[in-house]
Formats: sequence, structure tokens, C-alpha cells
Amino acid sequence: MKWLIPLVVLILFVFFLRGYWLSLPPVRQDQGRINFLFLGISGPEYQPPDLTDTMIFASYNLNNGKSFLLSFPRDIWSTTLKAKINTAYHYGSFPLTREVIKEMTDQPVHYILVLDFNAFKKAVDLLGGVTVEVQASFDDYLFPISGKENDECGGDKEFKCRYEGVHFEAGMEKMSGERALKYIRSRNAVGEEGTDLARSLRQQRFLAAFKNQLLNWRTLLNPQKSLGLIRIFASSVASDLKPEEYLSLVLSLFRFQAQGMKMEVLNGLDGGGLIYHPQVHSSGQWVLLPRGGSWQAVHQFVSQSLP
Repeated sequence: MKWLIPLVVLILFVFFLRGYWLSLPPVRQDQGRINFLFLGISGPEYQPPDLTDTMIFASYNLNNGKSFLLSFPRDIWSTTLKAKINTAYHYGSFPLTREVIKEMTDQPVHYILVLDFNAFKKAVDLLGGVTVEVQASFDDYLFPISGKENDECGGDKEFKCRYEGVHFEAGMEKMSGERALKYIRSRNAVGEEGTDLARSLRQQRFLAAFKNQLLNWRTLLNPQKSLGLIRIFASSVASDLKPEEYLSLVLSLFRFQAQGMKMEVLNGLDGGGLIYHPQVHSSGQWVLLPRGGSWQAVHQFVSQSLP
């Protein structure tokens, strides 16, 4: 009968946990899907600090654990904004950003998470680095050095002192926060990796690797890491996620299937995509526009791609 007391305790614990779980607020969702928008901004060390460097729409199916990620080039012109989409968060925070994404995708955005460069580096380092597969080797000889944006470089007309060279070798690499930031930000690489398409795909792959490591039991059950990440996100991440929704959202993501993730980039530079670059634009800027003058084809593409 020595087993009776532990059994009763276990049963009571299960009932308590079940009651607590059922009392959690439901996650925001639509037709069994949660839609996220991940925004990467430069942060206070850069000017302006809140222009969006990265915009990724992610839709997650609660029923099958599959997901769809779509990256938006920051040079897309928005008729709602009358500006490029990377200014949406700068001009109108969450409401305007939601409106712009709705304009392009015809999908609701349930949660927005905004992460700046420093918070990103801290989070990656706290996890002990993140391992990601570098798909192709590349060199970028014009990676901007933080703090040297306005350096006159002693009169050098090419301002070479403002940049450094970075190299990545194809294969698996465990990256520190600083290294990872260079990997996802590089936009002047030699060859194909210097395109916005390649850059967006790198960001998506790293986000998937980061998410897998973040939701690993070894991370969640490590008080130093889990509490440290909470502190970083609480102090450095802007979001419309309410504190009481944290656990509900984390629990809903445990069905995530890495093999069920589909990643796309809204791209038009190859001449056959859903967006294109006009020779001349009324703004006088280099912009991308929806082919045919409306977002209807993109709406259809997104709808057909949802998991």
C-alpha cells in the first residue's frame, strides 16, 4: 500500500494541472490558424531606430502543426501608407502595420512581435548559440559596421572604413548572436546570396532553427535560460501579446512540425513573380509593386499556401 499515497498525489496533480490548463485564455486564431507577424528593427543605436529591416508573416495550423512563412521585401510600396512597407511600424505602430499586411495578404494578423538587433543577439547568446544550416557559401565585403554610419573615413570617397567583410561557409554552423545577426542581415554578398530573396530565406531558416531550440525541453526546463529569455523579451520585445496568453501560446506551438514548414518570399525580381520593379515611380524611389496593379493575385497565392 506504500504506492497509494504517491498515486493519490499524482492524480490530484493531474487534476490540478488539467483545471489550470482549461482556465488559460484561448489563443487568438481564425479557422484553426494563428497568424503571426515578425518584425526586425534596428533599435536605439541606429537612426531611425524603428524602420523595419525584416517582415515575416507566419501562419500556423493548430490542428496539424504545419506552418507557412512568407517574407516581404522592405521596398514594397503600399498605397495605404503612400510609402514603403518598412515604414509602417515607424509611422503607425501595430494598427497601421496590421492594416498594411491585411492589404497585401487579405489575412488577419493575430500577434505581432518586434525584436531589435541587440535583443536578438542577447537571446541567441543566452541559448548558447543557434545551429543553422548555411545553404551556400558567400562573402559580403560591404557589411555595415555599427557606429560608423557617419564616419568620414579620413576623406576616403568610398567610405571603406564603414564596412567589414564577412564570410560564411556552406554547412551546419553554430552561431553566436553577433554572428547570427550578420548572417540574417547581409544584403551585399557576391552572387546569388546578395539578393533580397536569398536574404529573406536565410532569415526564415534561422527563425525556424531559433524556434526549435527555444521550445526544446532542455531550454524550457532550464531556469537560467527560460527566465533570462523572459527578461530579454519583456524588456526588449514589443508585442501585443498579453502576459496571460504566454503559456497558452507556447502550449499551442508544441505540435509544430519542422518538416511541415513551407517558406516563401514575395519576390518579383526574376521577371515572373507576383511583384515587380517599375522603371519609374511617382515617389522617385526604387520600389516594388503588385503585378497587375492590385494585390488580388497575392491574396490568392497566400490563401492557397496556408497550411
